[in-house]
Amino acid sequence: MRNQEETIGKMIDKSKTSFITYVDSDGFPITKAMLSPREREGIKTFWFSTNTSSNKVKYFKQNNKGSIYFVDRRFFRGVSLVGTVEVLETPEAKERIWQKGDTMYYKEGVTDPDYCVLKFTAVKGRYYSNFKSVDFEI
Repeated sequence: MRNQEETIGKMIDKSKTSFITYVDSDGFPITKAMLSPREREGIKTFWFSTNTSSNKVKYFKQNNKGSIYFVDRRFFRGVSLVGTVEVLETPEAKERIWQKGDTMYYKEGVTDPDYCVLKFTAVKGRYYSNFKSVDFEI
């Protein structure tokens, strides 16, 4: 892969769904489908919106290790990133990624107490394409 950040970044940008994994209180991994990240900084930092009342928020507050996965089903390729997750409930973080139409999910708007931001920071990843996997550090 010539330019890993560009190749992986383009695949992520085309992805409509992402998958996030957290660890529950019994130590089991739980994977959930999510909307694509609202923002990303390269392939290191990703910003997601979610419900404060969700299990993933509860468990990320207990154990901030997690992973995100993106897949390109057309070309049967994907990338798994592992790192840490911060649960952000500040007005600045919430306003940063708020989008028109979000009231469909958060009835009280950007100040809805059931709206928060997950900031995922990757430390390493694994890219799969053409029957080959490549591990990389970020």
